[in-house]
Amino acid sequence: MSVKLSFHGADRGVTGSCHLLQCGGKKILIDCGMFQGGKELAEENARPFGFNPADIDYLLLTHAHLDHCGRIPLLVKRGFRGEIITTSASVELARLVMLDAAGLQEEEARYQARKARRHGKSLKASEPLYTVLDALNCLDYFGRKVSLGQSLDLAPGIRVTFFNAGHILGSASILLELEEKGKKRRVVFSGDLGYGGRAILRDPEPPPAADVVVMESTYGNRLHKQLQPSIEELYAAINETMERGGNVIIPTFALERAQEILYYLRQGVEEGRINRYTTVFLDSPMAISATEIFERHPECYDADTLKISHDGDNPFSLPGLHFTRETAESMAINQIDRGAVIMAGSGMCTGGRVRHHLKHNLWRAECSVIFVGYAARGTLARRIIDGADKVRIFGEEIPVRAKIHTIGGFSAHTDQAGLLAWHRHAADPEITYLVHGEEESMNALAALLTNTRVIMPEPEQSFEL
Repeated sequence: MSVKLSFHGADRGVTGSCHLLQCGGKKILIDCGMFQGGKELAEENARPFGFNPADIDYLLLTHAHLDHCGRIPLLVKRGFRGEIITTSASVELARLVMLDAAGLQEEEARYQARKARRHGKSLKASEPLYTVLDALNCLDYFGRKVSLGQSLDLAPGIRVTFFNAGHILGSASILLELEEKGKKRRVVFSGDLGYGGRAILRDPEPPPAADVVVMESTYGNRLHKQLQPSIEELYAAINETMERGGNVIIPTFALERAQEILYYLRQGVEEGRINRYTTVFLDSPMAISATEIFERHPECYDADTLKISHDGDNPFSLPGLHFTRETAESMAINQIDRGAVIMAGSGMCTGGRVRHHLKHNLWRAECSVIFVGYAARGTLARRIIDGADKVRIFGEEIPVRAKIHTIGGFSAHTDQAGLLAWHRHAADPEITYLVHGEEESMNALAALLTNTRVIMPEPEQSFEL
């Protein structure tokens, strides 16, 4: 049986997930994500994929985060004409994410073009990776929508099953059952894994027995704070900032984290833990649209959230909540110098409106910045978390005087204990490939996986299974 697996992203790193499986004359891509972080990673996005996009028969999308779906428009632009298969919720979210990314790239290209003209330079470097039109074109290749637990026969001897990963709305792990000339192999791709007991989503499902596992390792070297203390810490940070007369800035990932924080803010108001008259801004058109998509997919909810919805309440709404889509509305927020909780993208502060709010509030000792998600190396968020005295925002050095909170319990990724528990269910796979993690995380997790051969692939590395 000839099965080949190669790695083209998120290898010894945490972004750009992209893995290629070849079997029975078919080429199946699992995810096609964007590299995120510093300039070097941005340049990585424009390089060749390491395979011919026109040769790919199927793209199986685990979920709609940018680092898993963000290069799909480029894949189509460069010749992909196969079928993209994912869950219904992921189709809606991926459309939102890719169109947003395209819009930001076009905006950045226009800015760079103006800058180049001022200095009499060539405009070639200002071309976007892909355009809004490219993002719209790639939607034509989204085909069958699968339900979690549903199996599909892609070709003779190739069956795929999506099962709940509990990471974001619609997220899935993927089992591929392969058979050729009487020989069988079972390969599981974890995608990104959530962990049990979180709000909104059902807990991730354990994997079936497998011969080969490709597993994320984002938090392979640490345990998360417990969720309830993290919620308490969130409430305390908000209340203390209100007492000091400042604003709270929460850099927020538009998918899942924004909705989760809204859920807990609503809960805090209902329980009297937060003043019901606290003004909350969700200042992210993308997060607003994502919240509307969440409301359309109760099939993904856990029992508690489903009950709230069935009782006629909105799990993502609270008194004092304002959605600000328009740029003028966003700019007006910066006239408020106290009493506001401002949730804005992006979560790593690499773009979006949050940088404007940081510019206006980061230098103020009465304010707070609350980080509730992962911050990759090279990002503005990581520099602030690591204790920078000042940071550059829009060309200006801004001193960091606001109180900085890092609350790890809200992570959408499971921790080391969760990864080990998930892996145990795969029943001693022959090989485990660790991806989507920084090297220290991978090494720590690898040392604990004693029931399998562990490989940490390099970019573009290929293996015969």
